[in-house]
Amino acid sequence: MDNNDVMELLDDLFNMISEAWNVPLGGDKCIIEREKALKLISDIKAALPSSVAEAKRLVAARDEFIGNAKREAEAMRKSAEDRARQLVDEQEITRAARARAAEMISTAETKSAELRKLASDYVDDLMRQTENSLMASLDAIKSTRSSFRGSSKAPRRSGPVANPEEL
Repeated sequence: MDNNDVMELLDDLFNMISEAWNVPLGGDKCIIEREKALKLISDIKAALPSSVAEAKRLVAARDEFIGNAKREAEAMRKSAEDRARQLVDEQEITRAARARAAEMISTAETKSAELRKLASDYVDDLMRQTENSLMASLDAIKSTRSSFRGSSKAPRRSGPVANPEEL
């Protein structure tokens, strides 16, 4: 018998008792057919073990399902926590890398500015030395030219030069 049969037997017993005749001056007492009631109770007892076994099987299946669901939920929670930790670690690594990169860029910019200043000073010094050298050369050229002009303004003889040593 299955669970529905037990329910039908209980319904039959309920109907038998509810339709039974009342005992005169007995209040809530009634008269039922003893053999018919005992037969229904016996049938219910016989059907109950299979219904109880079915109920136990259903409860065990439910418990197993709930246990599996809890294990799955725990695994999902653990996986999510691990992923969250990984993301936080990655974020920390990224943050540290960005800070290090900013520090390196700042250092590079400082060194670059220093190198530009040194290079500018070096080029300026070379240009000053070149300018001084050119000025000294120009002064030497002017002096030589002036000397040359002075010697070329000396009086010349009017005739042909007889002896080249006289020049």
